[in-house]
Amino acid sequence: MIEPAGFPDVTASVAPLLAVASLDRSLEFWVARMGGGLTVHWQAYARVQVGDGQVHLAVAGDPPPDRAVRLVPPTGGGAQATGEVVIQVDDCRAVFEQLEKRGVEFLGPPAEPAWGGEVRAFTRDPDNHLVEITSTT
Repeated sequence: MIEPAGFPDVTASVAPLLAVASLDRSLEFWVARMGGGLTVHWQAYARVQVGDGQVHLAVAGDPPPDRAVRLVPPTGGGAQATGEVVIQVDDCRAVFEQLEKRGVEFLGPPAEPAWGGEVRAFTRDPDNHLVEITSTT
């Protein structure tokens, strides 16, 4: 087993940055449908508060001067994903019902995986990023 070294700053949090093709389209999903709170909105970047976490959204473009890596939205679809945004909630089924009423289209109904211990439902944002809503059982 790997012994944890402990992250150097106990106040740290993790917040994904998603490369998007259209900031307006992404904000429609993350704010209007998912119910996130818009905390920063610039021309090509936004930050959305989702519960205790946040999602950074950035329009794909040239890399900034401090990073020689260009972020791009996913190119695969359907049965492909390179990662996902996981949103931990108290009751997956209740959140699923509320989000579905707002027009969020899910890949299927909430389900308990074969290994048990959780209930999950999956959707995709406008750029095909996989989003998982999950709760423990």
